[in-house]
This record gives sequence, structure tokens and C-alpha cells, in this order.
Amino acid sequence: MEDPIIKYKKAANEARKRVLKMIHLGGTSHIGSNFSAIDVMTVLFSKLNIDKDLKADRDRFVLSKGWVASALYYFLSEKGIIPKEDLEKFGKEGSKYIGLSEPEVRGVEVAGGAMGHGLPIAVGMAIAAQRGGEKWHTYVLMSDGELDCGTTWESALLAAQQRLNNLTVIVDYNGFQAMGTKKEVLDMEPLADKWRAFNWEVVEIDGHDYEQISNALNKKHNKPLIIIAKTTKGKGVSFFEGKLEWHYKTIDEQNYKAALAELNK
Repeated sequence: MEDPIIKYKKAANEARKRVLKMIHLGGTSHIGSNFSAIDVMTVLFSKLNIDKDLKADRDRFVLSKGWVASALYYFLSEKGIIPKEDLEKFGKEGSKYIGLSEPEVRGVEVAGGAMGHGLPIAVGMAIAAQRGGEKWHTYVLMSDGELDCGTTWESALLAAQQRLNNLTVIVDYNGFQAMGTKKEVLDMEPLADKWRAFNWEVVEIDGHDYEQISNALNKKHNKPLIIIAKTTKGKGVSFFEGKLEWHYKTIDEQNYKAALAELNK
């Protein structure tokens, strides 16, 4: 039986190669954000109670950082929720597969990309499940830039008051937001202490360590859980890593071939 860590590593590398191709051929951007989140998404989607039938009792996944749409579409295709051949349509004229996650795509629960909206919606989902006696769980993937938004903290207070133990939030904490580093724009440290003060269960992990990711997602909690995943923007390709410009730049043929060569090593 294959070691689960090796399995996750292989799966994440395949995801990076496919997402790289999608963004290159689609002429879109946000490769840095996609690559920082892929390791977390690889483990999460292996655990989600969700399949091609999208049954009513499925877990809900809210991609609040909607510009990681290409990675989401990839993982939905791996679950059989959308056809794998549809990935070829990403970014093409007239396609519903655009650079921000849209609910027009099967399996996308809510539109993502307008910062500060994902968590409030997810809190509503979790409250609905709680009051309805439903067993499904709501997961949210947020950006660290969204921590600037007042709606984030309003939702955090409500979730704690309602003791939503059916809600897990993962922050892709890559240290950047649109116009600079988190420290330059709005420093949130010590972040874990802030969430604890809001009465959340808090776990801090290396967002590229598959064992830590898995253990955090499996953690039992009797109140809402936030996983602060410390990540590297552009993780996996040396010239993407830690570079704000790869939030915006498209990938030309030369950079595509160079990045692919690194991923194929």
C-alpha cells in the first residue's frame, strides 16, 4: 500500500502541472496563489465527503479566494463532478471556466473572488446544517488578504457564538496580498492569538507538510476551527516562489517550459 504522504506529493505535483497548463493556455494569471494552495487542497479534497452525484448530505467547500479557480476546477474534475476535458476550456472566449470561481460551474457552491464574502456565506451554511440536524461539514479556503475585511471578523464572532463545530476555515497564509506583503499592507500578527480571542479553535501548520495538513483537518473540535496554513506563494517552481508579480503575470511559452521542467524533475 502506497504511503499516503508519497501519494499526496504525487497528486499535488500532478495538480501543479495541470494548473500550470490551464493558466498558460487560458492566458490568465494567479499562478502564485494557486500554487500556494494546492498542497492544502490536495489533502482536503481527498477527505471531503463529496462525489459526482453532489448529494444533499455532501460536505460543502467554499473557495473564498476565488482566484484559485483553476485549482478548484482541477480537483472537481478529479472527483468526477465536471468532465476532465472541460479543463481545456479554461480561460477561453465564451467559456464558463474563468479565472474566478463561478457557481455556473457544477460543484462550485458560491461565487468566489470578492474578498470577505466566503466566510459569511459559509457561516450561514453551517448554521443551516446545525439547525437542521444535518451531519455535513462546511470548509472554507480563505486568503490572508481577506483578514483585512470587517466581514471576516463579524462572521468569526457569530460562528463562535453559535459554537459551529461543523465549520473549518483554512487560511492560505502566504504572506502576500494584492499590493504587497501582509506586513506592509496590514500586519495581522500575532494572528493565532486574535482568533483565539474570538473563541475559535486554532491550529498553526506548515501548509506544505502533508502530515500536518491531514492531522489538522482530522482534529476534533467543539467550536469553529481555523487552520492557519503558512505557505509560500508560487510553491513548487523556484522563479514563482515568493514573488508578488506572479499574482498578476500570465505565463508565456518560455516560462511555461521552464516551470514544467522543474515540476518534472
